[in-house]
Amino acid sequence: MRGPIAALMVLLLSLGAARGSEEVVAGLSQDSISITANFDGSDLLIYGAVKREVPIPTGTALAVIITVEGPSAPLTVRRKSRKFGIWINTAAVEVDYAPSFYAVTTSAPMAEILSQTEDLRRKISVPQAIRSVGAPMDVTDSPAFTAALIRLREAGGYYSLSEGGVRLEQETLFRADVDLPADLIEGAYQTRIFLLRDKRVIAQHSAVIDVRMVGLERWLFTLAHEWPAAYGALALVLAVIAGWAASAIFRYLRY
Repeated sequence: MRGPIAALMVLLLSLGAARGSEEVVAGLSQDSISITANFDGSDLLIYGAVKREVPIPTGTALAVIITVEGPSAPLTVRRKSRKFGIWINTAAVEVDYAPSFYAVTTSAPMAEILSQTEDLRRKISVPQAIRSVGAPMDVTDSPAFTAALIRLREAGGYYSLSEGGVRLEQETLFRADVDLPADLIEGAYQTRIFLLRDKRVIAQHSAVIDVRMVGLERWLFTLAHEWPAAYGALALVLAVIAGWAASAIFRYLRY
């Protein structure tokens, strides 16, 4: 009995080694972003390599998926309908988890490299990154509200899917560029890198990018949120000064 048992153990150990034989070694062009007065967006470079202890497996090709996810917040998606000649809100669905920014970049078409089961488990695609609570009884098409949210944020450049945006060379080296918009929300932006074979994730790597306001923007943001009365008074004073200055310049130009 020892012979078959020993052989089985060796087989199991070899299978386990084969499954974990590919790992991600990756880096980011920047791990922190400072938002200043002249900040107009940023280009994030994600690069890396596949670490192996065995030769490249034959059969199914290697694929790479990269996601960049911004801070999430609950929101309400409303539907407007025209009644009595005016547009009014007629239905609403609560979304308890919606990233402020979500970009997906792949080395091949998503449907060819990722199974629905893995997508449900890992929350990789844009629709899976959004979680909606139960819709009201009078709303029978709640998925349409999520689709509308995705459509609006795609139009604004906050959600994106770039199939083929990851350049993969010899199943070892990869790189991708992700455009970050100018109006980023402060917080931690999580980057995930997935290695896939046969539509299954075989390795994963995560990194965090810290996005913060600095300088005058940081001071104004803190003032508006922690001392709103002082912020309102300051805004009023600046408006009066700007109005007086514009009036003085206009009188000077007239004469």
